[in-house]
Amino acid sequence: MENPFQPIFILPEGYQRLSGRSALRNNIAAAIEVAETVRTTLGPKGMDKMLVDSLGNVTITNDGVTILKEMEIEHPAAKIIADIAKTQEEEIGDGTTTAVILAGELLKQALELIDQNVHPSAITKGFRLANEQALKIIGEIAIDVDVDKDELLKKIAMTAMTGKNAELAKEHLAEEVVKAVRLLSSELKRENFKIVAKEGDSILDTKTIHGIVIDKERVHPAMPERIENAKIALLDTPLEIRDLDIDAKIQITEPDKIQEFLNMEEQILTDMVDKIVESGANVVFCQKGIDEIAQFLLARRGILAVRRVKRTDLELLAKATGAQIITNLLQLDKYSLGHSDVVYEEKVGDENMIFVEGCKNPKALTILVRGATEQVVEEVKRALEDAIGDCISVIKSKKVVAGAGACEVELALRLKEFASKFKGKEQIVIESFANAVEVVPKTLAENSGFDSIEKLGELRAVHKKGNKNHGLNVDTGKVVDCLEEGILEPMKIKVQAINSASEVASLILRVDDVISAGKKIKDEIDNEKSKSS
Repeated sequence: MENPFQPIFILPEGYQRLSGRSALRNNIAAAIEVAETVRTTLGPKGMDKMLVDSLGNVTITNDGVTILKEMEIEHPAAKIIADIAKTQEEEIGDGTTTAVILAGELLKQALELIDQNVHPSAITKGFRLANEQALKIIGEIAIDVDVDKDELLKKIAMTAMTGKNAELAKEHLAEEVVKAVRLLSSELKRENFKIVAKEGDSILDTKTIHGIVIDKERVHPAMPERIENAKIALLDTPLEIRDLDIDAKIQITEPDKIQEFLNMEEQILTDMVDKIVESGANVVFCQKGIDEIAQFLLARRGILAVRRVKRTDLELLAKATGAQIITNLLQLDKYSLGHSDVVYEEKVGDENMIFVEGCKNPKALTILVRGATEQVVEEVKRALEDAIGDCISVIKSKKVVAGAGACEVELALRLKEFASKFKGKEQIVIESFANAVEVVPKTLAENSGFDSIEKLGELRAVHKKGNKNHGLNVDTGKVVDCLEEGILEPMKIKVQAINSASEVASLILRVDDVISAGKKIKDEIDNEKSKSS
């Protein structure tokens, strides 16, 4: 007799499908693997990762987001975990590793609950309750601070840089960060701080420039190398004859017409240069090209010009000097110019760079990072970005929490008290959330060579006595008062990290079916798309 229940094929050949517990376990395993990859980098004693790309370029770092960006992650759930680090980086600039390992630990705890037959929906509900309570607790244990004190911001910056290659010079670098933040107190946005890394000299030679540094040089050697009392024009229009957008031919029947045509081109360029001179500008930054004739004419008029300047650099120059970005030379006049005390060309390392210094009330500036090798300066640059992000966050919120695992231990204890108000599965899930939060102090202890269970027990005992700001000194292994030690972190780092980790863990737990195309199918789809376009 014929079987009435014939198999039905919905998906074409080449697709792969994982469903139910298999899909869930596969996703959780991939996410945990990503978290474990960066876990050893956490804290002052965290180890570095050496990342080598297909071209042989080497990056040595313990910055979570940099590691995850350089890794070629294929698994979809693992990509979601990596995205936490990117979000944390965009929002704060620091705490990327914390956010990732928290998400990994939440999923590890969730897997244990699933093995106890707790449904994923019950877990996500409990995580949501725990997350809401965690954010309230952080608000309660946060410390109000006086952000007008430079010493406080210096401690925040030093905490952010501890454990990175910048640590050897963290005091000097922290002073430069505080100086930079104070200079831009009215325009505190991370994009207004340009950090330029150039190998050579020592990390201690890193300095804050009251203006912008451009990684370019003068377009003509006859131009002045230094201009005092600079009047700066920013051009988003070429100083050259534009090519026609349409195909056109010019027929010349008489030899004299050739010279006449060339003279006409030269006259157009001369008119452009005359317009710049009439405005009073003695420095020109052009986003597009500058014709050789225009270069010569500008040099003869004593004007320093730079071409092919990045749009982002042009915008930073506008913020620093007060200049307007001109898209048509007809708009250029003395009112559109920016000003600085000096613009000069100087050799840094093996390349010439343009310095725009002495800007009055700048809304953007540069920190010039120096160091022994390219890898060193790039890691110092990342440390400075973290420190600047932390200082900005503290200035805006005026709240900090104790670092060194103190915040997480206190948070875990209070969450367990909160869990006791519930019964059944919700209580178990909230307790699991609390256990996951303790991954931060445990990891700090492990990475410092101490027994994590022993140190976590000591921290819990001290916190139960009401010492909410006590954390682990990773050098001595002793429990210390983080306020006295100056180990402070912005409250917003913890809020963002816990919020992101909870949301992403819940997202992954709700997936019970993974459908993916095989390579052959993907190639066919790509070919169809290319044909249709």
